[in-house]
Amino acid sequence: MTPAEALSWLYAAQLHGIKLGLDSVRELLRVFPTPDPLGVPFIHVAGTNGKGSVCALLDSACRAAGLRTGLYTSPHLVHFRERIRVNGAPIPDGRLARLLTELRDSVSGLTHPPTFFELATVAALAHFAEQQVDVAVLETGMGGRLDATNVVSPKVSVLTPIGLDHQQWLGNSLESIAAEKAGIIKPGCPAVSAPQPESVLRVFRETAHARNAEFEVITAPFEGIIGLAGSHQKWNAALAARALELSGLPVSGAEIARGFAAAQWPGRFQSLGPDLVVDGAHNPHAAKQLERTWRELRGNQKARIVLGMMRDKDAALFCAALGPIASCAVTVTVGNERTLSAEEMAGIWEQTNPGIQAQPASSLREALESGHGPTLVTGSLFLVGEALALLGGESCEPSAQ
Repeated sequence: MTPAEALSWLYAAQLHGIKLGLDSVRELLRVFPTPDPLGVPFIHVAGTNGKGSVCALLDSACRAAGLRTGLYTSPHLVHFRERIRVNGAPIPDGRLARLLTELRDSVSGLTHPPTFFELATVAALAHFAEQQVDVAVLETGMGGRLDATNVVSPKVSVLTPIGLDHQQWLGNSLESIAAEKAGIIKPGCPAVSAPQPESVLRVFRETAHARNAEFEVITAPFEGIIGLAGSHQKWNAALAARALELSGLPVSGAEIARGFAAAQWPGRFQSLGPDLVVDGAHNPHAAKQLERTWRELRGNQKARIVLGMMRDKDAALFCAALGPIASCAVTVTVGNERTLSAEEMAGIWEQTNPGIQAQPASSLREALESGHGPTLVTGSLFLVGEALALLGGESCEPSAQ
């Protein structure tokens, strides 16, 4: 298949929806021609918020140590190839097309058609094996226990802050969500967590004890310089640093410091000019952190919020968290079938923030071009991807999960 044909085939797998479980991935790995795609060292990261930032910090530190790294994250912002990287470089079009062609030929006889995320995960594992990476950093797509990435046996399992998200799949309480995330803790494999509510830590400790896995919680933020904005990133950095220490990988403290200082992670409090910031926060926990980061870096300056969200998120609590830093809101319809409409989004904003006007826009372009003063684009990584593509003069590929 050509690169365009291969991506069309992959996106068609979205018709199979979201399917949690490991059987399909294991079956795919058995029939796929790449030898030993699970043979490289892995670091596995799960949580509700901060997963991508922690993965970026881990990847940057390992590269600073001279290790050849694989990085698998989701969703992408503009191009699918961003999800699968070796030494920071997205997978080339030609190699991705070849892997997806081999996947298409391999799945023809399978009983259950694999999902988009299962296919993407196997493609990533195969690419990392072929490229003989020294370590691969994997971000779970959703949950952990039944996530497609959970077929690996990692050097260390990493748990970022837990909050309410994806409740229709993971459960309606922090404890039930924590139990799903704890599924990445493997027998005899060390695990490290960010600070969590005690109810979450209880679940993590019980799981680790049952699996004879060393478990600890970081207690202080990283004290050095990091390339990511916001004080919460100091905690993400501390988590990544301890994970590297527990992994046994040859990464020194000096290399961790150098890698963290150079780390970048697009779409997370990313400044695109003096008056434009984009951030992919999409749940109330992340919105509260975004509000704190805005105050840390912008003081009492108010933001014009350009806002679009998915229907399965808690939009009311999200909007309430951002109200204190908002001068007004401009709402948009995101290019995703799960989106709230701009009109629905405006209604939710004004219900939760009385007196702060919300105006629906006909398009993201209109929302960005019509405003003046400090602007914050947020509510969805899909929306951030659209903004980055629009401002870069590119087309934004569809995304999933």
